[in-house]
Amino acid sequence: MKRVRFRDPAGAVRTGEWTANGVVFGGQTYDFDEVDVLPPSEPSKIVCVGRNYARHAEERGEDLPDRPLLFLKPPNALAGHGDTVTLPAGKDNIEHEAELAVVIGEQCRNVAEDDAMDVVAGYTCLNDVSNRDDQRREQNWVRGKAFDGAAPVGPVLATPDEVPDDASVELRVNGETRQDSALDRQIFSVPELVAEITTYMTLEPGDVIATGTPEGVGPLTDGDSVAVEIEGVGTLEHSVRQP
Repeated sequence: MKRVRFRDPAGAVRTGEWTANGVVFGGQTYDFDEVDVLPPSEPSKIVCVGRNYARHAEERGEDLPDRPLLFLKPPNALAGHGDTVTLPAGKDNIEHEAELAVVIGEQCRNVAEDDAMDVVAGYTCLNDVSNRDDQRREQNWVRGKAFDGAAPVGPVLATPDEVPDDASVELRVNGETRQDSALDRQIFSVPELVAEITTYMTLEPGDVIATGTPEGVGPLTDGDSVAVEIEGVGTLEHSVRQP
């Protein structure tokens, strides 16, 4: 089942089922154009993973990590399916990064790898929009990664059994494929990431782990339309504007 958070025509926030015919809630089916799709959770934090695909590390000229590289995005970075993300003004190098996102289902700490999937509510799509101009100049990547709208996510929350271990990950800009890879090319698996992260911090229900991007990252410019598609989840679509 694919679950979706949405705002209905009356303005109420609901959680329903995403089907081929529309969004189903309370015995009623809404057409997709009748509702506003919201991010699938309301996280207290987004924990992001850097360099989790060998070919992405290679394209950036960086070494493979011996443990997951972690950084944070705050809740203000969230954007939803169908949103227009405003990019920071005056920046020349802003890039897309398609990623599988893991949504946590319960408060957890010190989770063993063997138990990690017990705390996972589901998977969704995420675009780790990155402001390289500032990312290259700072250590903690606040300007580079944490600006408003820097984490479009959605459209649905798919249960892990719906997503193959080797699910395809694709990103298109204006219909052109930029990134095309698969989840089985990740260096660190979802259970490994959950175990490592919860060694250091408590994860809350709704928190998101962005599991890293494959090769093919590239520029975003004013007016671009972006689609992130993950097999078994669906397609997150959003656009960007730059003042």
